Amino acid sequence: MAKIKNVYACQTCGTQHPKWTGQCLGCSEWNTLVEETLQAVTQQRYQGYSISTPRITAMSEVTLHEEARLSSSIKELDRVLGGGLIRGSAVLIGGDPGIGKSTLLLQTVCNLSQQMKVIYVTGEESLQQVTLRARRLGLPEKNLLLLADTQVERILKLAQDENPRMLVVDSIQTMHTDLFQSAPGSVGQVRESAAQLVSFAKQTDTTLFLVGHVTKEGTLAGPRVLEHMVDTVLYFEGEQDSRYRVIRAVKNRFGAVNELGIFAMTDKGLREVSNPSAIFLSRYEKAVSGSVIMATQEGSRPLLVEVQALVDQSHMANPRRVCVGLDSPRLAMLLAVLHKHVGITTYDQDVFVNVVGGVSITETGADLALLFAVLSSMRNSPFSPDTLVFGEVGLAGEIRPVQAGQERLREAQKHGFKKAIVPHGNAPKGTIGEMEIYPAHTLQEAVEHFKNYSSKIPA
Repeated sequence: MAKIKNVYACQTCGTQHPKWTGQCLGCSEWNTLVEETLQAVTQQRYQGYSISTPRITAMSEVTLHEEARLSSSIKELDRVLGGGLIRGSAVLIGGDPGIGKSTLLLQTVCNLSQQMKVIYVTGEESLQQVTLRARRLGLPEKNLLLLADTQVERILKLAQDENPRMLVVDSIQTMHTDLFQSAPGSVGQVRESAAQLVSFAKQTDTTLFLVGHVTKEGTLAGPRVLEHMVDTVLYFEGEQDSRYRVIRAVKNRFGAVNELGIFAMTDKGLREVSNPSAIFLSRYEKAVSGSVIMATQEGSRPLLVEVQALVDQSHMANPRRVCVGLDSPRLAMLLAVLHKHVGITTYDQDVFVNVVGGVSITETGADLALLFAVLSSMRNSPFSPDTLVFGEVGLAGEIRPVQAGQERLREAQKHGFKKAIVPHGNAPKGTIGEMEIYPAHTLQEAVEHFKNYSSKIPA
């Protein structure tokens, strides 16, 4: 008889405790312990696939093979993956419910099934639901293999018999293994199920896609070790009421991180956005104050985005500082720099800052554009719509260079911008089209350029 044991596992970090306590001893989180039943088993994990005997090998003796990447048939997804799919790689995709995870994967596997064997495992929907969605999206459905199951050992046995090139599991939180008696979605079940699936992918050179749920904080549900098991972690971002979706790579062993893939949700599924800068730029019929265009670098792609600011008289003891898409503490710091080195105060003003399009900017290259938007709103003075701005502002009032300055300027020139105010360190040695480049060493010098390219709105 197998011995049954009850433990209390943390739903955040997976640490097991012999009895319930209010606080986890592993991650110090409160009220995260859930009782689980473990059954000591004598059998090992499912090992129906072939395994070579491990041995110690010198690095000089390792034979390298060039990894041929396979296109997923969706260019934006290939960009985020680092150029395409790698055999034997494990990819984890997370995002809010209804944001498009299953739709994107179904589009991918339906197209790839025309040239290779693909198995789509669904643990949340029936086979009829998956088929109806594919037909609604107008996808080819002839060769795609479907499986509705949640037991990992059974899934791997069937996959071993079929020997697919790609395996998609939607979702990992619905999977369970016989090695644990706890409910699907618990820390132990998610960790062990993912470990078996990833091991199968590595041993058989099968490309594996796992769909993961996210918590209310926006992080992947389950143990943190889940992200360490896989090769690539992708996050779906976007507002439910917006038609645009963004996929961001936060981990990639086969490519660069922080790459962005941008899609538009239509009645025929997700469609690639070939010119993403255009969706973040607003075209006004007449000049408006508080709007400045900047260039940000997301992975290898420069993007033009609009930074908006609204500065208004405050009637509160502590004026509000609100940021959407930017770092709120950094806004407070930049306003202090503006006061110290330029003499412009905002201590009695509410300051609201927004990045158009729902994109989040984490780099410091948005500092100068943010301050220009604040100045434009304070003075009710529209900034020149054909002038680009970017640069980091230091505490000493200096304008520091940012990475990929030349690429940002070329992207702006391609969209018809005529002038640019940039850090002196990013000033090009040659010319970039017919753009006029105005380098600035200090914030005071940059503000002088701002005065030259802004105009007062007539009353």
